[in-house]
Amino acid sequence: MKIVEAFRHAKSTFVAALNGRYEENLGYKIRGDVFFKLHNARTGELEWEREHRNIVTLDASILIARLMKDSQEAPHGCFALAVGTGDTGWDPMNPPAPTNTQRSLYAELTRKTFALTQFVDAGGAPTAIPTNVVDFTTTYTESEAVGPLVEMGILGGNVNSNMSIQNPVTPPNGPYSPSVDLTNFDTLCNFLSFPVVNKPATSTLTIVWRLTF
Repeated sequence: MKIVEAFRHAKSTFVAALNGRYEENLGYKIRGDVFFKLHNARTGELEWEREHRNIVTLDASILIARLMKDSQEAPHGCFALAVGTGDTGWDPMNPPAPTNTQRSLYAELTRKTFALTQFVDAGGAPTAIPTNVVDFTTTYTESEAVGPLVEMGILGGNVNSNMSIQNPVTPPNGPYSPSVDLTNFDTLCNFLSFPVVNKPATSTLTIVWRLTF
């Protein structure tokens, strides 16, 4: 590469980096972090733990707009956590990366309302005052969510408070159309696919989904 071309390449890379930082600082972005902890149900011993970053879906923007327009119009914000076994043909150890066009789980196994929602500070400690970070915690007991888990997502909007009633948008990840009336369906706000978590009937699984606004 000639010196002039090398200089131009370095300059364009530098400018792109600056623009990326500029957009990140001025743009509104939601970050999601997911923390897994599997405990032995009999002894309480921690068997393993994991941490992942999640995808914020396009439908989350619609739900946020609904809540901002009229706090009474959408029945729920982030209300429940659904877990599933993934799409047919997935490699459970290496499932496809999540995308923001996801609208429902491929093979939902179960869903459960959050047991605890709380504000936390930048270090993750609970705080009595509102912050821009919220922890949503769910614990699946020994008999719940038993199986090979490879996908999960936060549900809100018009999700039914009766967890046995499901109204997913289908297909789970087809061509995205913002014209779908989400008031008739569950709204998938955040989605995560991950290497398989085999949840046995002898363990409890606690999941903390941390959203930073």
